Amino acid sequence: MGVYLLVAVGATTAVTDAAAACRGWPACGGGFALPTSADGWFALGHRIGAVGAGLLLVGATAVAFRRGESRRVKAALLFALALFPLQSGVGAVIATTAVAPTAAVSAIHLAVGVVIFGGVLAALAWTLEAATGDPDDEPEDPLDDELPPVEDTPSPSLPEPGWPRTKAKLAAYARLTKPRLMWLLCLVAAAAMALAGGENFTVPVVAKTLVGGALSIGASGTFNHVLERDVDRRMQRTSDRPLAVDLVPVRNAVAFGLTLAAISVGLFASINVLAAVLGLIAIAFYSVVYTLILKPNTVQNTVIGGAAGALPALIGWAAVTGEIGWGGVGLATVVFLWTPAHFYNLALAYKDDYEAGGFPMMPVVRGETTTRRHILWYLGATLAATAALALIPQLDWLFVALGIALAGVFLWAVVRLHFERTEAAAFRAFHASNAYLGGVLLAVVLDTLAL
Repeated sequence: MGVYLLVAVGATTAVTDAAAACRGWPACGGGFALPTSADGWFALGHRIGAVGAGLLLVGATAVAFRRGESRRVKAALLFALALFPLQSGVGAVIATTAVAPTAAVSAIHLAVGVVIFGGVLAALAWTLEAATGDPDDEPEDPLDDELPPVEDTPSPSLPEPGWPRTKAKLAAYARLTKPRLMWLLCLVAAAAMALAGGENFTVPVVAKTLVGGALSIGASGTFNHVLERDVDRRMQRTSDRPLAVDLVPVRNAVAFGLTLAAISVGLFASINVLAAVLGLIAIAFYSVVYTLILKPNTVQNTVIGGAAGALPALIGWAAVTGEIGWGGVGLATVVFLWTPAHFYNLALAYKDDYEAGGFPMMPVVRGETTTRRHILWYLGATLAATAALALIPQLDWLFVALGIALAGVFLWAVVRLHFERTEAAAFRAFHASNAYLGGVLLAVVLDTLAL
């Protein structure tokens, strides 16, 4: 976290050129003067933090050798430690140059910091795996090709006819839309719109985009319920879904989903054609590509399927600009990398359920040790991509501060998951991942609008 703090703060320092307020090395002026402005103190604080992180890295490396950690752990730490002087040297060049650093120099500074972060993260992942993992937990025959017939599953019980059943049906239609997904994915689109800004960032455009986005999520969720209704009956957590218990007829659900999709694409089309095309792609990708092709056939379903959650960032950006810009791509990348770090926790908690449904989820096919390792890898990639967003000029200290704090909570939850290895720990990490992405996206909105 010390290295990540430097990476994230350093990216913002480069954009705001806070280093210009503290020329000199190691301090300001001739090298030993104190800053005279807030930006100068911030730049000096960044350098002091670098000293602290360097000492922590030296200490971690010493502990690794004293404990006799594996060669790859020691090699990763030594690699990061060897790069630290180079990183400090580039920082010294930036601080002592009379003119603002070029984009290439700033990019090198950020890239070396990310590589150092990757080295420390690798050492952490391998240390945790050695301490808590079981190399023999990968199933030999993870999925039974002969799943029990759907007819053998218990028959559902429906509410009594009359108002109880009518109320249950109304609630069932709402449940078909998967409303718990809406707030986060709509926040993705809202963050992209706020970041893009411009003259088309108006109340009508924002309203149409968010309503269209919510309806597209509802359509995708409905089609997912339709296509997985038989499998849902085999899984404990989904056995009470509306189509699994025959509370909503399939024909009605399909008509409901098509109606939501038509209204959604129509709202996007009223903004511009690109938003409508991306909205239609999002519905088709989740409903067909993910549900029918990826989810039942490949262990990489969650990784590739992350594109479905990333598309709202492109839709939001396109809605206010009419094009796909780098800011939207950056947000989409964060969501894409975050998805496995988020969903693998749920897959661990519901491992038996996914196995009963015949889904090749990571814990079912590769085992829990490998899954926990992948959670940490994707968490690291998510943090690096988020830090890169700090290079966008519209994002300021709120985004960096909140991102660092939530990253620490997310990482702590994942480390606890390695040691506890319980369903409760998996859910804790799952909720921490939600809080991380939600907080980062909210910080994007507040930074670009309020601050």
